[in-house]
Formats: sequence, C-alpha cells, structure tokens
Amino acid sequence: MTGSPVPPELYAEVLHFYARQMQALDGGDFAAYAATFTADGTFKHSPALPAAQTRKGIEQALHEFHERFANDPVQRRHYFNHVVLEQQEDGSLRSTAYALVLTTRPGGRPDVGPSCVVNDVIVRESEGLRLKSRAVDHDQELAAVAA
Repeated sequence: MTGSPVPPELYAEVLHFYARQMQALDGGDFAAYAATFTADGTFKHSPALPAAQTRKGIEQALHEFHERFANDPVQRRHYFNHVVLEQQEDGSLRSTAYALVLTTRPGGRPDVGPSCVVNDVIVRESEGLRLKSRAVDHDQELAAVAA
C-alpha cells in the first residue's frame, strides 16, 4: 500500500459518499450516480465491456447494462466494505474496497454475486467528492486467471 492514512472525518465522508452513490445506482437513478464522477471520469465495471467515459457516457452505459433487467423484476443492492483510503501526493485519494452485489427477485432469496474489488481515485471538487476513475475487478475473472 502506498500513500498516507486519512483522518477519521475524511474516512467517514467517503463512506457517506459511497452510501449515497450506491443508493442512486440501486434505485435506478443513473444520472445521479454519473454525477458522482468528474466531468471526464471513467468507469470500468464489467470485464466484457469497455470503460465508460464522461458523466453522459457513464449514464448511457448504465442504462444499456440494465436493459437486461427490463422484464425481470429484480432488485440489486451493492455493498461496499473493507474500504482502505490512502492520501496521494497529488491530493487525490486512492480507495480500495470489497464489494458484493445482492440480487433479489419477488418471493425469492437473495443471490450473492458478483464479488469484486473496487479501485477508485477520488478527488475533491467545488461540489464535493467525485470519482476521477473507478475500475471494478470481478473475483471470478481473477480466479480464472490464477487457475
């Protein structure tokens, strides 16, 4: 690990940022989710897809990705934990977190998966914290490479 530890107040601020961001995503408010990125932010969330670029591109990519659930009454919940934050020399924060996605259908039990490592670069803009980049590594992809 590189970088310096962050003060508890900043750690709490990032956790709150993540909570609002995931609630926007899970609620289908893709514009609000995309607004948590810098104007030129990048978002790589699926091994099979290229990284989305810019807020508009991120919003569009999420709409396209979620079209597969159009006729499937599914609720997805993203859970972040074990968040490690490190202050970088340029003032940005490097965040590494574990993420689980729970998928639930009416009358069904939650399915767990995927399990991921989320790698973020966070910056502060006049509006508050924003993601400069997010790259999501899926454990099933990493396990396949290691095997």
